[in-house]
Amino acid sequence: MNQNHETYNWGSSKKRYEWKEEFTRSGIAPRDEALEKDLFGEATHVHTGLNFDKYASIPVRIKGDNPPAGFNKFEDTNLHPCMKENIALARYYVPTPVQRNSIAIVTAGRDLMACAQTGSGKTAAFLIPTCSALFGQALTLVARPKPYDHRFKAKPLLLILSPTRELCCQIFDESRRFCYRSMLRPCAVYGGAGIHGQIKELDRGCDVLVATPGRLVDLIDRGKIDLSELRYLVLDEADRMLDMGFEGAIREIVERKGMNKDRITLMYSATFPKEIRGLARDFLKPNYLFLKVGRVGGTTTDITQKVIWVEEQGKREKLKEILLSQPPCRTLIFVDTKRNADSLDQYLFENKFPATSIHGDRSQMEREDALLAFKSGTCPILVATAVVARGIDVKNVMHVVNFDMTNSIDEYIHRIGRTARVGNAGLATSFFNHNNMTVASDLTKLLIECNQVVPEFLERFKTKNMYVTRTS
Repeated sequence: MNQNHETYNWGSSKKRYEWKEEFTRSGIAPRDEALEKDLFGEATHVHTGLNFDKYASIPVRIKGDNPPAGFNKFEDTNLHPCMKENIALARYYVPTPVQRNSIAIVTAGRDLMACAQTGSGKTAAFLIPTCSALFGQALTLVARPKPYDHRFKAKPLLLILSPTRELCCQIFDESRRFCYRSMLRPCAVYGGAGIHGQIKELDRGCDVLVATPGRLVDLIDRGKIDLSELRYLVLDEADRMLDMGFEGAIREIVERKGMNKDRITLMYSATFPKEIRGLARDFLKPNYLFLKVGRVGGTTTDITQKVIWVEEQGKREKLKEILLSQPPCRTLIFVDTKRNADSLDQYLFENKFPATSIHGDRSQMEREDALLAFKSGTCPILVATAVVARGIDVKNVMHVVNFDMTNSIDEYIHRIGRTARVGNAGLATSFFNHNNMTVASDLTKLLIECNQVVPEFLERFKTKNMYVTRTS
C-alpha cells in the first residue's frame, strides 16, 4: 500500500500547508487530474452494476425513537459540497438502502448499529457522513505537527476499527477517495507491518485513522496517538470484532485510553447475532438506532448459489473440472486451514492454473503481493482462508468457491458476499458433504429466501423452512 500521503491525499502536488490559504478561501482544495485517475479510475474502484435497481425493493427497518427520514438522491442531502463532488467522482449515482438511511442517521448525530447485506455499500455509508461533517474543521480542531517535534501526538477526529489488515487497507483506500480535496489526512495502522513507518506517517498529522485494535493499543501506549479529540468511532465488521477475541482490546481502547466520551459511535456488519447485539449496546448511547436492511444475516439475490455434493477425496478433481469449464474470470476459493491453502495452491500451480494464495501465516508483503496479483488479473485465482471473507472488495470477482464448506451460516454469507458487489451479479459454488450437516438447515433456509435451487440432498430440510419468506 502506497503511503506517500503528502503527494496524493489532498489533491495537489503541493503539501497541504502550501495551499492552506487557497483552501481557506474556497473550502475545497485544487483538483489534480492524475490523482483523480488514481483514486477513481476503473482499475482501482468498484462501481455499481447492472442489477443495482434491485436495491429499491430491499426491506428496511429502523428500531429506536424518532429516526430521521432517509433520502433518495445524494444531491438532496446536507453534505459538504466537496463530499458531493467526491461522490459524483466515485460514480455513486443512487444511494443503496444502507447509505440512504445511515447517512441521514449519522448526519443527525445519532449512534447507530447497522446490519446490511454483503456488498451493499456499508463502507461509504459511514465514511461519507463522518468525513463530510469534519470537512473544514480539521484546521481548527487539532493542532498540526511542528517539524521534528517527536513529542507530537496524532489526534484523530474519526477512528475506524477493523478486524484484519486487508480490510484496514481497503477502508484506508476508500477514505482517500472521500477525503480528496479536503484538509482531512487519513492514515492506517495495523499489525504485520513495520511500526516505525506508521509512526512516521502519524507524525505528519492524522485526522482519519483506520486501525486494527492491537496495533492501535500499542501506538497509544507509545504516546503517538491521543483519542481525546475523537468525534466519531466506527467498528466495521463489528460482530467479529466483539465475538472473535477483540472485545477486551476494544473495551480497553474505549474505556481506558482517554477516548472522548462525547463521541458518536457507529457499528456495521452483514451479520449481527442477538448475543452480539446485546454486547454492542455497552458501547452505544441509550438512544441509538438499529438499522436492518433485508433480513439480519441475509444475502443478495444477485448471487447465484450452487450447492453440490462432493466427497472429501473428490474435491480437487471437481474444482479442476469447474475451473476448466468456466470462461477465465476472477475466482476466489475458500479453504478452512492455512495448510489446505498452501496445498491447494500448489496443486493448482502443478495443473497450470494461474493461482496464488493468502492466509494468516503469510507476511504482510506476501499478503499484499497475493492480493495485488489477484486484483490485477496476473493470478485470477486466489485460494484463501477466512482472512479475506470479511469486507474485502475486489473488482469483478465473478465466482466464489467454498472448497471447504463452513459450518457457520454467518461465515458462509460473508464468503459468498465477495462476489456480486453493489449490484453486480456473481456465482457462488459450495462443496457439501456429511461433514457439513450442522449448517444444512440454515443453508436451506437461506437458499429458499434468495429464490435459489435447493439440491436434492437438502430437500428434507425444506419442510420446516417453508414458512420463511425473503422479508422475514
